[in-house]
Amino acid sequence: MNQGDMGLTRSGFPVHFMQEGQRKEQFMDFYEVVNCRRTIRDFENEEIPEGILVKIIDAALKAPTNDHMRDWHYIIIRDKEVAVSLLDIVPKGISDEDMNQLIRDWNLNDSLQQECYRNAVPKQYRMLFDASAIIVPLLKEKTDILHPENVSHLNGFASIWCSIENIFLAATAEGYGCNLRIPLGNEGKHAKKVLEIPDDFFMPCFIGIGKPKNGIEPVSQKEIHVRDRIHWEKF
Repeated sequence: MNQGDMGLTRSGFPVHFMQEGQRKEQFMDFYEVVNCRRTIRDFENEEIPEGILVKIIDAALKAPTNDHMRDWHYIIIRDKEVAVSLLDIVPKGISDEDMNQLIRDWNLNDSLQQECYRNAVPKQYRMLFDASAIIVPLLKEKTDILHPENVSHLNGFASIWCSIENIFLAATAEGYGCNLRIPLGNEGKHAKKVLEIPDDFFMPCFIGIGKPKNGIEPVSQKEIHVRDRIHWEKF
């Protein structure tokens, strides 16, 4: 029986024997973090300590990188006035008619998939504005990411997404949650202007981070059986 089966912390003390103050020092098991991670779009009105944000970004910088340089930077926005300017062109909602049209246009035929989109799309502005902070990851653009000559030219783009995944996992381990929005239309150019991002940096997404709101039921996810997706030796 391992420590996880026994309900032990990394220090070896059973969780139920620990005092409340001591519980804050326990660590989540890696697989527990992976299984607990969910996209969060509804947040409590609670600040995240600066030290925790720095710790999360430090985890982001531990991600694998294609050229060993880790030419990544992260803008953290906590000022609501800056957030208002940054999110000015993000849609604040969607009508039922437009939502139904989007589902048809994007060929979203699975009922669970439709439920996820109906939950997510109307919250695109609020999930970022209501977050305790918005994180904007940046990648030093050394190849034309939007017009690559070959797959290798996307190595840097792949690396920054590994970094973003680390942000999501580190936030989960600290008791917080994240969401993300990939810039649509002119949102990337607008963000560069508002945040004074140099021209040679590429912004893959906005990340909202905060304490998950109590009482919000998670959206159902499609159940995947892992052995159905593993292929030994060939497809």
